[in-house]
Amino acid sequence: MTDFENKINLLKNMIANSNNIVALTGAGISVPSGIPDFRSADGLYITSKGYSYSAEELLSHTCFINATDEFYEFYKNNMIYKNATFNKAHSYLKKLEDAGKLKAVITQNIDGLHTLAGSKNVLEFHGSIYRNTCTGCGKKYDLDYVLASKGIPRCSVCGNIIKPDVVLYEEGLDEQTVTKSIQAVCSADMLLVIGTSLKVYPAAGLVDYYRGNRLVLINKDATGYDKSADLVLNEDIIKVVDKLAEKDNLF
Repeated sequence: MTDFENKINLLKNMIANSNNIVALTGAGISVPSGIPDFRSADGLYITSKGYSYSAEELLSHTCFINATDEFYEFYKNNMIYKNATFNKAHSYLKKLEDAGKLKAVITQNIDGLHTLAGSKNVLEFHGSIYRNTCTGCGKKYDLDYVLASKGIPRCSVCGNIIKPDVVLYEEGLDEQTVTKSIQAVCSADMLLVIGTSLKVYPAAGLVDYYRGNRLVLINKDATGYDKSADLVLNEDIIKVVDKLAEKDNLF
């Protein structure tokens, strides 16, 4: 039996013996859906090279306020993948939830794919592209309205600029979401971390709240938390899910 197969068996046993699993997901879980991450060959660090600012600057509160046209040009072209759909990894987490084992998904992603896959208790740490709010009167808008707008989307009621309900650089997180996320991790008997480098704080800091002995990290590259984990799989998430599904007959 290979080392990978041994790890899959260990992961399977951990899941079988857990009843309060919390998943923390990052960009890596959505890459198989065609959404690039920041640091890959076609990631946002690369796609921002044709602009006057870096990706972080373009997605900052300052840019939204002072260069709204450039913000929206970059945002619409690089942050929205409306045709992307959930993949096997999203579906697997949904099935764990249906089985009563997974209690929450905390995601750093703004793509809404966990919700699209059917997961019910999703804590979107950085917001969602599907929610948009007028900065003047507070009227809510869907993604289609933003995409249909030429240039800067404006409110049909008061004419003010519409802002995506995503957390931009320089902005604070939603306190209620942070509190719920911490509570979920603190009460978890298994923390399943998928597709994140654990370099972006404060989201990465959620791992520090876990006190159990089933910390599992699934990520292609090593992370700074690998030595603290009970199980590490530096593998493609779909490869892992396919093996789990093969044994559990979930697909």
